[in-house]
Amino acid sequence: MRKLFFLLAFFMLSYFAFAGGLLTNTNQSAQFIRMMSRNASLDIDAVYFNPAGLVKLEDGWHFAAYSQTIFQDKTVESGFPLLNDPSYLGKVSVPVFPTAFAVYKMENWAISFGFGPNAGGGSAEFERGLPSFEIPISKVVPGLAGLTQINPALKVDDYDADLYFTGSSIFWGLQLGATYQINDMISVYGGVRYMPSKNVYEGSIKNIELVVGGQKYGAPAWLTQTAGTVSGIAAQAAAAGTLLSGTASSLQLIVDGGGGSLTLAQLEGANIIDATQKAQIAGGLQSIGLTVDQINAMNLNTIQGTFSGAGAQYTSTANTLTATSATLNGTAGQLGDKEVDTEQTGAGFTPVIGINISPNEDWNIAVKYEHKTYMTLTNNTTVDDLGLFPDGAESASDVPGILGVGIGYRGLDWLEAQVSYNHYFNKYVAWGGNVRDMSSWKSVDPSKIRNRESDNGYEIGLGLQFNLSDNFAVSVGGLYGDMGILPSYQSDFSYSNSSFTPGAGIMWKITDKITFDAGVSNSFYKDDTVNFADPDVPSYTDAYGKTTLSLAAGLSFSIF
Repeated sequence: MRKLFFLLAFFMLSYFAFAGGLLTNTNQSAQFIRMMSRNASLDIDAVYFNPAGLVKLEDGWHFAAYSQTIFQDKTVESGFPLLNDPSYLGKVSVPVFPTAFAVYKMENWAISFGFGPNAGGGSAEFERGLPSFEIPISKVVPGLAGLTQINPALKVDDYDADLYFTGSSIFWGLQLGATYQINDMISVYGGVRYMPSKNVYEGSIKNIELVVGGQKYGAPAWLTQTAGTVSGIAAQAAAAGTLLSGTASSLQLIVDGGGGSLTLAQLEGANIIDATQKAQIAGGLQSIGLTVDQINAMNLNTIQGTFSGAGAQYTSTANTLTATSATLNGTAGQLGDKEVDTEQTGAGFTPVIGINISPNEDWNIAVKYEHKTYMTLTNNTTVDDLGLFPDGAESASDVPGILGVGIGYRGLDWLEAQVSYNHYFNKYVAWGGNVRDMSSWKSVDPSKIRNRESDNGYEIGLGLQFNLSDNFAVSVGGLYGDMGILPSYQSDFSYSNSSFTPGAGIMWKITDKITFDAGVSNSFYKDDTVNFADPDVPSYTDAYGKTTLSLAAGLSFSIF
């Protein structure tokens, strides 16, 4: 039986985003949720979406605070044939997803500050774990099939286990920058975003049980007991091998004296052996399964060869059983309870530049580029029974660069429209190895572990705001995103599906200086199927899906 390999790569949980790229949340305002397109914004949320356009605000102070509540379900349907239940559900909850902006505008200058979860911002809970946790356990049953050759009562029919993990991830974004208006048409922005980050992971594999004869037994205890039983049988086989081989050696003197062609009866008649010796030899042959007629027909050469061969076979069986006993003891150790409790922290800086072009009062064109963020996370580990998170170890967690382009139209009193495009430079970030491949192949053939790969991704959005009065508006919008994911990227730990997200909401100007925004959006993801190879079963397919519901509200106000 090949050594079991358990892998709980909780760090992959840090790769969830709610709207945006693989590691980026672009849902940074209630206006975004209600329109799904804000790259050409000239309002307070332009701090994030179009900071070069902030000089379009009136002179004075401007502030905004928003919060979202987000619910996401992640579903995995695994085709791995040995699993008891192929369906897994992970729930991501974000009760509070806060963002805040502040701007001071004076003539041609605007100084701005932004705050919000640039990535993550929630917690994920998988009450049954994931297939990659359970697959190694499911392989225990066929791996123990050979025990029935020792004793049919040792047949293992099934397994059970308690698998659980939860993780939270938050990459805060604190952005500071300045906007300068070159002329009435063109303004530019330069700033930097500081991203302090923290991931917290807790997980366990507990109470692994084996079903034998319709009864459940704790796997470590049953395997240890069975190892003792097998070890006892091995000792008996070794003793039998020694005895039979010794008997074969004791007959050599008679063979050397010319008695090899004689039967036992002839040897007794020639007084070469006595009746007692004849009975002992015959008894030894019967113990290995020969009948009386077969024994009476054998000459001494054949008898000696039979004893020698049987002795070697028993010795070989004893060695095999001894190795099996050792494997069972080793497996028992691996199937004990395992826990992980670790925290990863780090920080990075993202340079941000932008330009805003307003050819006239009706149209607005915005471009923003966020540089790649280089980030290293350091482990602070309390418990790591699996050896995956050595305390103090470091790992890379870079955030891809983003190019954002927006076009806005405000030529009609009753309508505002925006088209947005985001380009994510995903292919320039190393995403590590495929976790499912690591779970299946690390202890067998590491060369079969694929690197997670993706092409560059994109999003395109359209938002419409209908101004029903000077103080009240409704809006709708839609966003389509495809992150350019290649099959080698996908696994149950981290996957990205193309999606379409409609949104709608309201804008209410309570006073000239205070505005209330609220919106709701729901992301519809296209299910993705991924093929996997495994050293122990034929190729199989997993299906990955998810849904996301976002509710947002907030206030903006100005001090002129």
